Amino acid sequence: MNIGEVAERSGIPPKTIRYYEDIGLVRPQRSGNGYRAFQSTDLHKLVFLGRARALGFSIEDCRMLLSLYEDESRESAQVKAIAKEHLAAIDQKITQLQAMRDTLSHLVDSCSGDHRPDCPILNDLSGIGT
Repeated sequence: MNIGEVAERSGIPPKTIRYYEDIGLVRPQRSGNGYRAFQSTDLHKLVFLGRARALGFSIEDCRMLLSLYEDESRESAQVKAIAKEHLAAIDQKITQLQAMRDTLSHLVDSCSGDHRPDCPILNDLSGIGT
């Protein structure tokens, strides 16, 4: 498969595939004319990486997960540890986003949104409201 075909089949843009090759996540063969020649194993890795990235795993996490996936002597505890750490980070981000939402909601509710120049939102952003 060429890069266009593997991009279409994996759902990953060619630019991203080239990046994954540059950082060593995939290593397609090269034909005599230098074109990339992707095998079904490369496609499988790209689908794996696409799904892992969609779940928010970092490139380094993806590298470790892909390595564990290919290691038949792996222990699932290693995979679970990576996933648990990522889940904890997601939970922390959700907590931070909820706090941001609560603060912004309070500021929006505090602003009368009328013709007067007084604005609690701007006051808070400038540090005057604190």
